[in-house]
Amino acid sequence: MQMALLPCDQKKYFFSNNAESNFMRFQNNFKAQSVSLQYIILQILSPMNKVFYIFSFLILAHFNSFSQESLNAYKYIIVPVQYDFMKEKDQYQINSLTKFLFNKYGYLAFMQDEEMPEDLRNNRCLGLTSEVVKDNSLFKTKMRIDLKDCNGNLIISSQEGETREKDFAKAYGLALRDAFSTFQNMPYEYQPNETILSKGTPTIAKTIEKEQTEISRLKEEIESLKKEQEIVEVEKKMTLPEMEVIKKTEEKPKQKVETMVETVEIASDVLYAQPIDNGFQIVDTTPKKVMILLNSGIKDVFTVEGKNALVYKKGDVWMYSESGDILKGEVINIKF
Repeated sequence: MQMALLPCDQKKYFFSNNAESNFMRFQNNFKAQSVSLQYIILQILSPMNKVFYIFSFLILAHFNSFSQESLNAYKYIIVPVQYDFMKEKDQYQINSLTKFLFNKYGYLAFMQDEEMPEDLRNNRCLGLTSEVVKDNSLFKTKMRIDLKDCNGNLIISSQEGETREKDFAKAYGLALRDAFSTFQNMPYEYQPNETILSKGTPTIAKTIEKEQTEISRLKEEIESLKKEQEIVEVEKKMTLPEMEVIKKTEEKPKQKVETMVETVEIASDVLYAQPIDNGFQIVDTTPKKVMILLNSGIKDVFTVEGKNALVYKKGDVWMYSESGDILKGEVINIKF
């Protein structure tokens, strides 16, 4: 059975109940307004967040694409025998591991002290030099791989590999492998770059130009020899009186021929041929070197090194002819 409330208790209960009701109503209104405010803020920020995320994604994609294109322009990776943070060459075999992992993931890597390919020797800018950067940390071992061009410019950096392993020999290997995830997941494919190729090709271009000039000269001399052979065939068909007339017409005084070393009387001196690579060295009785004969590819036909001249066999004698004019050839006494 409930006890009756006194008037003072009734008044106290009324005010107490009314205050609690007002407080709960205020709290509910505040929560509703807070939720509405949060919703409004999210509605405002949501498009901005989308734009931010899209913008960030585009920047990252552009950077990755640029890095990929830059890396594809280089043919080789050069790995130093010792990194800056090491106390000795190939400490903990980190340098050897760097070369191994690059080759494993589709790149062409060489140690700095190895025999380099010929194109890399002629143009060091075809290769990127790898540098492993170690970040000092109390609880972690962190490493990053930087690839730099022949001028020391940074082309690409890997992600930072890390490990909590305390043993340095193991920690360095684990951190390096973790950093290599960047190059492992990158679809590398070498694409020759004209700017890079031009940095090391002048010497090669000059050599090719020189060879082409020499080939053109030999072709001209071969054509002259063909004409000479045609003349010989014609002479064979001639009668003796006709040949005597031609010989008297073409007969001229002996000429001196300037060789690489000195001027000699071709017809009177006895010369000796000494075999060398790709030809013969001609010496006199002193013996002094007179000239060098180079193989032309035609039997008993040689070109004279350093001169626009030929030495060829005509019948049983050897002939010397300058400027490809076989009609003005002089007899030369060479003993082979």
